[in-house]
Amino acid sequence: MSNPYFRFKQFAVRQENAAMKVGTDGVLLGAWAHVEASSRILDVGTGTGLIALMLAQRSKAAIDAVEIDEPSYRQALINVENSPWKTRIALFNESFQDFAQRATRQYDLIVSNPPYFIKSLKSPEMKRTAARHTDWLPQDELLKGIEKLLTPDGLFAGIFPYIEGNVFTAKASNYGLFCNKRVVVTGKEKQPPKRLLLEFSNEKKSFSESELTIRNLDDSFTDEYKHLTKDFYLAF
Repeated sequence: MSNPYFRFKQFAVRQENAAMKVGTDGVLLGAWAHVEASSRILDVGTGTGLIALMLAQRSKAAIDAVEIDEPSYRQALINVENSPWKTRIALFNESFQDFAQRATRQYDLIVSNPPYFIKSLKSPEMKRTAARHTDWLPQDELLKGIEKLLTPDGLFAGIFPYIEGNVFTAKASNYGLFCNKRVVVTGKEKQPPKRLLLEFSNEKKSFSESELTIRNLDDSFTDEYKHLTKDFYLAF
């Protein structure tokens, strides 16, 4: 059984009712996304509220967070209410498609750890399938919403499996979004790439690519991963 409670340095996350639990992907994105120029942020598919809480800790922005799964949404409500930033985070229990259609404001930063597997074996648990697969939020639907809701100078940051991230990058140009930063994430030294951290903007900028390895051969965390996440994990 998953631990129902995950404590970080400045906040805690309850997760017993959430479709997806606290994981490395969310922590990576929450620690990596560029927040310095953001006064308003949107978190698409917030789950437990983890990424929204991390970005609240790292910025002074107002944050909207969307979650379609009602139990996860209610879990996020509790986590936000018990955090130091409850006055800056607003939660919405609806699909991103519906939210984007009715939204009247734009965002300096949009982030998502999206339902990302396009073709893979699906879990028999519907909630987990919705959280991990693109059935309920296809990549094109995510891109349409980003195109509408991102400010002209804004950024979109997301984390994807390696193959799906490359597919997303190819599709993004059809929506006027261009990849500026790409971090190839490896779970362990000498293993193949596991994830892609990607940043997009409405204009082509200088492109940078780097690599990040999470664990050393002896299973200890690498210095680069500890440096990135040091403001959050108690152990670092």
